[in-house]
Amino acid sequence: MTDQVHHHTHVRAYGANSADKPLEAMDIPRRAPGHHDVQIDIAFCGVCHSDLHTVRGEWAGTLYPCVPGHEIVGRVSAVGAHVSGFQVGDLVGVGCMVDSCGHCHDCEAGLENYCDGMVGTYNGKTADAPGHTLGGYSERIVVNERYVLRVRHQPDQLAAVAPLLCAGITTWSPLRHWQAGPGKKVGIVGIGGLGHMGIKLARALGAHVVAFTTSESKRADAEALGAHEVVVSRDAAAMAAQARSLDLIVNTVAAPHDLDAFLTLLKRDGTMVLVGAPASPHPSPQVFNLIMKRRALAGSMIGGIPETQEMLDFCAQHGIVADIEMIRADEINAAYERMLQGDVKYRFVIDSATLAGGAGTTR
Repeated sequence: MTDQVHHHTHVRAYGANSADKPLEAMDIPRRAPGHHDVQIDIAFCGVCHSDLHTVRGEWAGTLYPCVPGHEIVGRVSAVGAHVSGFQVGDLVGVGCMVDSCGHCHDCEAGLENYCDGMVGTYNGKTADAPGHTLGGYSERIVVNERYVLRVRHQPDQLAAVAPLLCAGITTWSPLRHWQAGPGKKVGIVGIGGLGHMGIKLARALGAHVVAFTTSESKRADAEALGAHEVVVSRDAAAMAAQARSLDLIVNTVAAPHDLDAFLTLLKRDGTMVLVGAPASPHPSPQVFNLIMKRRALAGSMIGGIPETQEMLDFCAQHGIVADIEMIRADEINAAYERMLQGDVKYRFVIDSATLAGGAGTTR
């Protein structure tokens, strides 16, 4: 393999050179495909809140230049000599990770996302220049075949499939792990990029879905997404009416807030799973709310490769995609500002054809 490490080519990308600078067009290196690599011409890349946290240095350890993007879909344009599962022309996706150790307990269980050696799609350690991974706000990416996912949706749905690679799997994984399905009452807190997928997936899995939002204005939208009930969390009476009734709550809110207001809505043995990642901690919850009903407060991070494939196949089968707003690459800084205001329904997706400096193409 060493003979291949030095060969690389440059592609167009959007990234930042420091935490206090806006994203801008840049050229970045990509390695030539090694024996087990798949080269993907990126068609679309979703915009995740994690991208913003990382690029602006709000999470420790950002390496620059930083090219975010881990909701990637496109077509295979080359495969390494030993790749058997993919061929040129295949529709594929890449999510939040591009490598892991491959042999620990987590990797062997198909939970590569929990591997201590998991390498993120951007800002992860790699032998490739510049020493850390560069993500999906780019024309092309080269990824080991083990971390490439098959997309079985129709090609005209491809842009709206992109957010499934992070927002989709981040909500699917806890819904599956805590067995959301018929006979279960499931709450989804926060109706943004993650929450809107949580509602769709919990509904499709057969659960009774209760959406929680701070905005009365999102009621009709939440119902349209598939929620059976919508509760405005600022309405004390509406919250009280849900007391001790939920089996599972998936909390997608990425800002610190009072967790007790939701813990008291869980039945005995109910669980609230945190999937939102706030930059500063939540106020500590009351231990008594946990003790009195044997409730659990848990966390969950994306999902492993097998489960991500399962989610993509389920979504293709049920006609599920994200609700998106397409943007050009040069609109990314404005999109970040709108995302901070919650002004997107419900995920921005970059049309990668616009990276070349053109006005974008229809695919």
